[in-house]
Amino acid sequence: MKKIAVFTSGGDAPGMNACIRAVVRTAIYNQVEVVGIMRGYDGMINDDMISLDSTSVANIIQRGGTILKSSRSEEFMTKEGRLKAFNVIKKHDIEGIVCIGGNGTYTGAGVFYEEFGIPSIGVPGTIDNDLYGTDFTIGYDTALNTAMEAIDKIRDTADSHNRVFLVEVMGRDSGFIALAVGIAGGAEAILIPEDQKDEEKLIEMFTLKKERKKSFSIVVVAEGEYGGAARAANVLKQNFPELDIRTTILGHIQRGGSPSARDRILSTRLGVSAVERLLSGGKNECVGMVNNKIHFTSFKESVERQKPLPEYILGMTKMLSV
Repeated sequence: MKKIAVFTSGGDAPGMNACIRAVVRTAIYNQVEVVGIMRGYDGMINDDMISLDSTSVANIIQRGGTILKSSRSEEFMTKEGRLKAFNVIKKHDIEGIVCIGGNGTYTGAGVFYEEFGIPSIGVPGTIDNDLYGTDFTIGYDTALNTAMEAIDKIRDTADSHNRVFLVEVMGRDSGFIALAVGIAGGAEAILIPEDQKDEEKLIEMFTLKKERKKSFSIVVVAEGEYGGAARAANVLKQNFPELDIRTTILGHIQRGGSPSARDRILSTRLGVSAVERLLSGGKNECVGMVNNKIHFTSFKESVERQKPLPEYILGMTKMLSV
């Protein structure tokens, strides 16, 4: 290959810039030209591209967000949109793509190859950590630290006023953030989408809390499609009307900020490996880290298989709530 492209797609995640930097410099080291596609698949369709060299990715490793911007493209979901994108790719003589994103990014890259034969290697960029084929995704560690810092501060107020604080974190379909930050932040209860009996457990936990006469509590709730912190607050008010309850939604603050050292290192390793795989003939795969070793998974498997929550951590939560 003489020329490749890189883009970021879907929700931004701290560490994406570190990954872009690694992709560009690894390609240049291998005497391959690099083009940056702005705004993901939307930029691919609209020919919004920039040339990238070592200088253009200097001083970005510490920056959050993505210098290539990001978006979700409805037009790319159509055959006509993908044809436009293919014509742009051929116009620029691009022979392969490194795509940084999540399930939607991988799905689009897989279909693009099936229709037009453009090979892609995916890099897992999402704070949710819910992609199969890697132990950790880019941005997850930073998001945890951001949420944990917020919970530590909320705890001071909860203790001072004898209140129950329900802290809602990101994770519409996955409880990875809630589970990890709940343990790190010392939460008495953790509500996640994967647990269908979370309401019963919440009532049970607060019944025990009442018996122990504990004055305040922190409950971490994944946003989920079931109502998040608002639903949990209603459950508690109905069963324990004496409680002084407050809700805090951390929201998009979890996506921002300078990436942690762990995210910078992870992003760099994955970016380097993605380019090496692409140049050696890889296609329709995503790179990940499993047991601290580089691991490749097909787009199809990564998208279709659900990443399980670690059972040993799930088992810890009940013991730690006593």
